[in-house]
Amino acid sequence: MALNMNKNLKLYYSIKEVAEMFGINESTLRYWEQEFPYLKPKNAGASRIRQYQEKDIEQIRLIYNLVKVRGFKIAAAKNIINNNRTGADRRAEVLTRLIDVRTELQALKKQIDML
Repeated sequence: MALNMNKNLKLYYSIKEVAEMFGINESTLRYWEQEFPYLKPKNAGASRIRQYQEKDIEQIRLIYNLVKVRGFKIAAAKNIINNNRTGADRRAEVLTRLIDVRTELQALKKQIDML
C-alpha cells in the first residue's frame, strides 16, 4: 500500500485552531453550534474540550461561506442548508477552489513581476 503524503494526519482540532483557520472568534463557533444543530464537535474529558473533526470543519466551511463570504443572515443560511444541502455544498466547494486558484495566480504574477 502506497503512503499518501497529502493526507492530513491530525484527527482532531481545538476550537482555537479552527477559529484561526477561518479567521473568526471562538465565540462565533460556539454560537454557530447553537444555531446549526448538525454542527456538533466531540467533547472530550471532564473539562469538555471541543474536538473538531474534518467533517465538522467541512460544516463550518459551508456556514462560513454562506454567512461571512456571501453575507447571508443566519436564518437564511439555515434555510439554504436545510432546503438545498447538495447545492450549498457544491457552491462552497467551487468557491474554495476559485479562491485557491486566485491565490496561485497572484503568486505567479508576483514571480513574473520580479523577473
